[in-house]
Amino acid sequence: MDAKRILNYLRQLQAHNTRTWYLEHKAEYDAVRADFERGVQQAIERIVTFDPTVSHLRVKDCTYRFNRDTRFSADKSPYKNHFGAYIAAHGKKALHGGYYLHLEPDHCMVACGNYWLPTNILTSCRNEIMANIDQWLQCVESPEFLRYYGSTEENHTTSPTDVDSWDQPQGFGLTRLKTCPSGYPRDWEYVRYLRLKDYCCWHRVPDDFFQNDHWLDEIDPMFRAAKPMMDMMNSVIDDYE
Repeated sequence: MDAKRILNYLRQLQAHNTRTWYLEHKAEYDAVRADFERGVQQAIERIVTFDPTVSHLRVKDCTYRFNRDTRFSADKSPYKNHFGAYIAAHGKKALHGGYYLHLEPDHCMVACGNYWLPTNILTSCRNEIMANIDQWLQCVESPEFLRYYGSTEENHTTSPTDVDSWDQPQGFGLTRLKTCPSGYPRDWEYVRYLRLKDYCCWHRVPDDFFQNDHWLDEIDPMFRAAKPMMDMMNSVIDDYE
């Protein structure tokens, strides 16, 4: 994947985010979009080696429209300033967790897990964590997980509204309650995990990370490290889908 060319196009678009500029450079958009989609196909093929549940996915099942929905936004820029792909077995709109790739100038990342969970599902996930805390700790406090995503105690992100707010190098838990959720013991040793409102972990990478094919070897251990945590939460979430 020619990340340098993709990111160069996105930088130019950031500076000229208008329909006129976009149409004048449509040929370049088509070229970098096709290159990104080839990379997504490669990612699917690599992830299948350790998670066969995504083997049925096609690239179009994982990618998004480039046009922004500006109806409820003060920012009326017509196009996104990034390319993203969410490789999730139940589809990109499902609650079932998956693997995410994000190419954006100075803000590339990989991520894994579940987010935007309704309260009733969060409650079930919290109950699962409490009932199986030893298994949970093996998932989120393993050396591999901590290496790529850190711990909830290290991450101080506060209620981001979109991926542009994921401004820390790594993290686990995009949003969290300020205190223990109602009905749970406030003095529990691992209450920090009950305060989470999602089970998403991310790792920022440099802009040249996706250049050529070396990135496929590097995302492999990142996603493998997060998969046990995601599988544990998916086992609960899937009961609701």
